[in-house]
Amino acid sequence: MNSKGMSLCITSAKGGVGKTITTLNLAGLYEQLEKKVLIIDFDLASGGIATALNIEVNKSIYNLVDDYNNNRYKDFKNYVASYDKYIDVLASPKDPRQAGKIDSKYVLLILDKAVNNYDIVLIDTSHIINDINVSIMDMVDKILFLVTNDPLDLKNMRSLMTILKDVNYNNFKVVLNESVAPFKKYFSLYDIKNIINANVDYVISKDFYIKNIDNIVMSGEIITKDAKMPTVFGKDYQTLMQIITDMYNEEG
Repeated sequence: MNSKGMSLCITSAKGGVGKTITTLNLAGLYEQLEKKVLIIDFDLASGGIATALNIEVNKSIYNLVDDYNNNRYKDFKNYVASYDKYIDVLASPKDPRQAGKIDSKYVLLILDKAVNNYDIVLIDTSHIINDINVSIMDMVDKILFLVTNDPLDLKNMRSLMTILKDVNYNNFKVVLNESVAPFKKYFSLYDIKNIINANVDYVISKDFYIKNIDNIVMSGEIITKDAKMPTVFGKDYQTLMQIITDMYNEEG
C-alpha cells in the first residue's frame, strides 16, 4: 500500500456518458483487490452516488465544509457513509442550494483528508468546467475522461482536449464508452481519435450494455461485484480491470 492513497477523477465533456456507473464499477473492482475505497460525489448540485447505492446519508460534503468553517470539524470519517467493508461514500449535498456554498478552496482540504484515510479515492464530477472541477483536476493523481460515439460529445471533448494541452495536463486517459448508447455508431475509432485530437486508451464495448441497469441501480448493486461478471462480460471486465491496475500501478 502507498503511504498515501491514489486519487482518480472520473469526468467528461458532456453529461449522460456513464460517469456515475463507471465510478461505481471501478470501486467494485478495487474492492476485489482489497483496497479501501472512498467515492467522493463532487457532482454537487445533482450527484447520485449515495442514491444509486441506497445509502442513508446523514452528512455530506456541505456538512464537512460548514463544520470546518465553524470549528466543529473533528474526524473526516464522521462525514462518510459506509456501503460495505471496503467502500465508503462522501456524498454530495442533499439540497442543491448548498452546492453554491462550497468553495473550490476546500477541494484541497477534502482530498488531503481522503488520500490519508483510503487506498483509492474515486471522484465523480459533473461535466461543467467550473472552479470546483478545475481544482479537482489540478490536484488529483489521475483523470479518466469518458466519451461516447456522439457528435456533440466528441465536439465538446475536442475543445476540452485543446484546453488540457494548453495547460500541459498529461495525467489523463480517455475511455470510449460504447455501452451507453450501443446503437450509435456514427464514427470509427480512427475517426474518433482524429475528431478529439487525442488517443483513446480504453474501449468499453456495446456488449457491456445492460438492459436492466435501472433495476440494478434501484437495488443499490454494483455490477462488478457480481461473481458472474468475468464470464458474462469477459472482454469488458478485462478492460475495466486494466483501467484500475494501470491507474494504481502508474501511481504506485
